[in-house]
Amino acid sequence: MAVPPVSLMSLAEDYAKNIVPTYGRFDLDIESGSGCRVRDFSGREYLDFGAGIAVCSLGHSHPEAGAAAAEQAMRLVHCSNLYRTKPAADLARRIVEVTGPGKVFFCNSGAEANEGLVKLARRFGSATGRHGIITFNGSFHGRTMACISATGQDKVKKGFGPLLEGFTHVPFGDIGAVRSAVDGSTAAILVEPIQGEGGIHPASAGFLRELRALCDSNNLLLLFDEVQCGLGRTGDWCGWHTLGAADVQPDGVSWAKGIANGFPLGAFWVSDSVRDSRGPLCDLLGPGSHGTTYGGNPVCCAASLKVLEVIARDGLLENAKKMGVRLVEGLRAIGSPLISEIRAVGLMVGVQLCRDFPKTEKTPAIETVVRSMAGGLLVIPAGDAVVRFLPPLNAKPAEIDEAVEKFAAALRSFPTPA
Repeated sequence: MAVPPVSLMSLAEDYAKNIVPTYGRFDLDIESGSGCRVRDFSGREYLDFGAGIAVCSLGHSHPEAGAAAAEQAMRLVHCSNLYRTKPAADLARRIVEVTGPGKVFFCNSGAEANEGLVKLARRFGSATGRHGIITFNGSFHGRTMACISATGQDKVKKGFGPLLEGFTHVPFGDIGAVRSAVDGSTAAILVEPIQGEGGIHPASAGFLRELRALCDSNNLLLLFDEVQCGLGRTGDWCGWHTLGAADVQPDGVSWAKGIANGFPLGAFWVSDSVRDSRGPLCDLLGPGSHGTTYGGNPVCCAASLKVLEVIARDGLLENAKKMGVRLVEGLRAIGSPLISEIRAVGLMVGVQLCRDFPKTEKTPAIETVVRSMAGGLLVIPAGDAVVRFLPPLNAKPAEIDEAVEKFAAALRSFPTPA
C-alpha cells in the first residue's frame, strides 16, 4: 500500500495541536536519514553534525545496528525484569570490561541513569545520616525533579519549586570551592568530566584527581555523568580517560545518548571497590530499592552490543580523535571574527561565539544554527552563544571538510563586527 504524501503544513499543525510544546523546534521536518545525512520530505539533504545530540554514534539507520535490533525483535521484544535475558547480560559484561569491576543497572535515558546515581548516593549516605550532593555551575543532568535540582543552571528550575533539597552547586574546576562545600551532610560529588549542554567545557585531569582524593579523605562517592561524553565520543570508551585522568576511578558512572545509536537505553555502573558494613557499593541497591519496566530491554541491548562491537572493530575511537582534530583545525582556519574560542575533546566540539556578535532577534547560537541549517548543515546550540558539533564517530574526512565549509558560509552571512 502506497504511503500518502505528507503535508508539511499538516505536520506542523499536528505538532501544535497534539504535542506538548516543551521543545523549541526548528522549522525542519525530517523524513529519513543515512549515515551523516538526513532528508526532509521534499528530498533536500542535510549534513547532520548533531547526530541526535550525540546519540547516533554510527550515524542514521546503521544497517548492522538495525539488523541486530530486528533479529532480536523477532525473537523477544520484552519480558519483565523478574526474569533474565542474554542481551542484557552480555551488554552488562561488556560495559564492566571497559569501565572496571562493578555492576550495571539498565534504564531508558540519561536522566534516569543520573536519577539512579542520586538514589545510590542517598542510600550510601543514609547509614551515616548524610544525603548532600555537590554538583557544578553550568552542569546539566536531566529533566526529572532530582536531575533539575542537581543541574547547575537556573533556567531549568524555573516554575518547578520546591526542588529536591540537598544539592550544592559550586564553580566548575574550583577545588577550593568544592572543599569549602563539603560538610557533615555531604555524601557524594556528581560531575560531568566534560560539560556538554553547558558549552563543551572539559575538566582538567588534575581537578578530577583532586576530587578523587577529596572523596577518599571524606568517605564520599565520586560520580561521573558521561551521558554525552561517554562510550567513544571523545576517542576513548571513558571520557575522563581522554582528559588524561585514566588513573582516576569513579564510584559510579552514568551513560545514555550514544550507547545504542538511537534506541532508548541508559545505564549506570557502580564500582565494587567501596565497601561498608552493608557490603559492596554495587550491591547497595538491592531488590525493591530501584527499578524500571523497560530497563534492559533485549532489543535495545542487542542494538547497543552491535554499536559497541562496530566502534571497536572499525577503529572508531581513533577515528573520533583524528576527525576531531581535523574539525577543530578546519574551524580555526575559517578565521572568522565571530568565533572567540573553540573547545574540543574528540568529536565533542564547541564553538564559542564572540561577545560583540551582530544583534539578531534570536540568540547568537540559535541564529547561527538556523543559518547553518539553511545552508544544509545541522548543528546544535548550547546556551546563548555556543554551537556544538557532535557528528557520528564514523564521520569521514570529506564530511568534516564539508561541514566546515557550510559553517563558514553561515558565518559569512552575518555582518562583520565593528
